[in-house]
Amino acid sequence: MLVLAVAAFSVAWWLGLYLAGRDPADAAMRRAGLGLVSYAVALALAPFDGSVVEAFGYVFAGLPALIWAGVLLALLPDESAWRAPAERWWRFVVLPLGVAELVVAAVVGGRWEPLTAVLVLAPLAGALVLLVRSRSVALGLPHGVVVLATLLFALGAVAVLVPLGWLPLGVVLAAVGVDLVVLGVVVAVTNALEAGEALGADLRRSAVGALLAAVVFGGQVGLVSLASGSGDGLRALAFGVVGAAIAVVTLASVVQAAVDRLAFAGTPALRSSRAELRDASDALPRRSSRHELDDLDDEAFARLVRDALRHYGDLGKLVSSPLLALPAVSARLASSGRGEQPLDRAAELKALLLESIERLRPRDADFGTSEEWRYFNALYFPYVAGIRPYRRQPDLSGLDETSRRAFDWLRRYVPERTLYNWQNAAARVVAEDLRARTG
Repeated sequence: MLVLAVAAFSVAWWLGLYLAGRDPADAAMRRAGLGLVSYAVALALAPFDGSVVEAFGYVFAGLPALIWAGVLLALLPDESAWRAPAERWWRFVVLPLGVAELVVAAVVGGRWEPLTAVLVLAPLAGALVLLVRSRSVALGLPHGVVVLATLLFALGAVAVLVPLGWLPLGVVLAAVGVDLVVLGVVVAVTNALEAGEALGADLRRSAVGALLAAVVFGGQVGLVSLASGSGDGLRALAFGVVGAAIAVVTLASVVQAAVDRLAFAGTPALRSSRAELRDASDALPRRSSRHELDDLDDEAFARLVRDALRHYGDLGKLVSSPLLALPAVSARLASSGRGEQPLDRAAELKALLLESIERLRPRDADFGTSEEWRYFNALYFPYVAGIRPYRRQPDLSGLDETSRRAFDWLRRYVPERTLYNWQNAAARVVAEDLRARTG
C-alpha cells in the first residue's frame, strides 16, 4: 500500500514541479503546477492518522479547486473584457476567503463541509462559464478537454470536500488525481502549441529523470521497510526522500543556478555564461522541427515574435524559438561564415529583432514621449535596455541617461496594462516587418 501511495504522490509532485518550472512566466502553467503540488501534499498526508494531519490533508486536497479556477481565468483570451477584473477578484477575494473557509471546515467539520464545497467550487464553475463563452467561436480540442476534465474534477472535489463514506478516500483521491494530471498535461500542450515549441521530448526527459530518482532513492527506503516494517517514521521518510529526489532532478537548472550564486558570488560574468549555456541546453528539447513558418497566419506569427521579444535578453531561451528557422537567419549565418550552432542562430535572430525595433524609432531624436514614439518605447526600453518600471525595488545601475528618462516616464505616466497593449501592437508591427524582409 505504501508503494502505491508513494507512486501516486510522485506522479502529482513531479508533474506539478515540471509545469511550474517549464514556463514560470505563464500564469496558467504556474498555477496548474501549484495545484498539482498541493494535491501531492494531500496524497502524502493521506496514509497518516491524527486530527491535525487530517485537517492539513483536507485543506491541501481542497486547494486545487481554488487554484484551478485561476488556471481557467489565465486561459481566457487576452482581449477578453472579463479577464482583468476576474483575475483581481480571484487573487484578492476568492483565494484568501476560500483558504480561510477550508481551514474552518477542516477544524470544525460537520455542517461546514457542504457549505465549503459550494463556496470553493462556485468560483471554478464561474471561471469555466467564462472560458466556454470566450472560446465559443472556436473551442479547440485542448480547451474542450479542459472543460470535460474540469467537470469530472469538480465531481471528485465534491466527494473530497464532503466525504460520503460509501467510497474509500483512497479511490476518491486517485480519481481526482487522474483528472488533475489530465488537466495539467492539457495546459502544457496548450502552452507548447501557443509558443510553437515541442513538448514530448522535454516531458519525456523530465519524466525519465524523475522516475530514476524515485526508484533509486525510494527503493532504498523500501528495502529498509521490508526488513523493519513501515511505521509512521519510515512512511514520512519515504515521502520526504522521494519528494526531495524528484525536486532536485526536475528543478535541476534552478538548483544549479542557486549553487552558482553561492559558489561564484564574486564572478557574475561566469554565472551569466553558465546560465546562458544552461538555458540553451534546456531549450533544445523544446525546439519543434515540425513548425512551418510559411503556414502560419499573421496572428500566430505575431505571437511567436512576441514570445521571442520577451526572451530577447536571454540567448539560451531564444534557442527554442521557431523563428530560428527564418530564411533571413540562415542567410546571415551563411554570409558571416559562422556555424549552424543553436546559439549562433539565436544571436542572429536577436540581431534581426533589434533591427526591426530600431525601424520603429522616429528620426532625429534619442527619446520622446509623443504618440509616434509609443511602439519603439514599448519594445526597446523593457526588452533591449532591460528596464523594469513596475518593480517595487528596480535596479537602475548601469542605465544611461536616456534609459533613466524612459524609466521615469513609463513608471509615472504609463499604466502596466497600457504598456502591455502597446507591446502587443508593436509586436505585430515587428512581425509584419520580419515577414516583409524575409520574404
